[in-house]
Amino acid sequence: MMSRRFPEAAAVGVGGFVRDDTPTEQVDRREAVVASLAGTVRDLVDATIRTTLGDAELHRIRDDLAAVVDRLRAGQLPGPAGIRYNSERRSWNWGNAVMGAANALAPPLDVVHDASGCHADVDLGAAYEGPPGLVHGGVSAMLLDHIMGETASAMRRTTFTGTLTTRYRRGTPLGPLRLEASIVREEGRKVFVAGSIADADGVTVEAEGVFIQPAGAPAADG
Repeated sequence: MMSRRFPEAAAVGVGGFVRDDTPTEQVDRREAVVASLAGTVRDLVDATIRTTLGDAELHRIRDDLAAVVDRLRAGQLPGPAGIRYNSERRSWNWGNAVMGAANALAPPLDVVHDASGCHADVDLGAAYEGPPGLVHGGVSAMLLDHIMGETASAMRRTTFTGTLTTRYRRGTPLGPLRLEASIVREEGRKVFVAGSIADADGVTVEAEGVFIQPAGAPAADG
């Protein structure tokens, strides 16, 4: 393990999984740091969308940010972040498009597993707008794909999206939303999952999906 930087490039394993024996305590500490940075960048994205400053000031801010980017580029992974894991079965996927701790494009989504499946609360701002004041339909589908995949992959098994069918019942407003998903049934390596997005007035989007366990993969781990 490298002590000066966290962690330098490790050999990428099959399918983007990387064995990285950084101790869990250090992973947790680093995750808090990168999540804090990503949160500030997320605020920057929102501020950039909604700013009314003049052109000259925006050019100055752009130049300042370009210098910050150069500082961050001084230490970089050589490719995608992938999914890393250590011998303590701690895994981290900080580049994930939906819940990556280091990814400012990812909404701050914290998936909770419960007896019926999974749920999550999220507050979507200006960066996720499609129609005026409403969440982009592709963002809704992405969020549902993720939480439904999390549900299908419960019990430490691996599944991949086979099909995802969405029904947009009405526009999903920006702001606080509730995501829910549950397993409907299982047939061999196929896991059938239902999911929804709702605001304070009820469901806005529904989805059905089929998630498939890779051939040869165990049905569950542990």
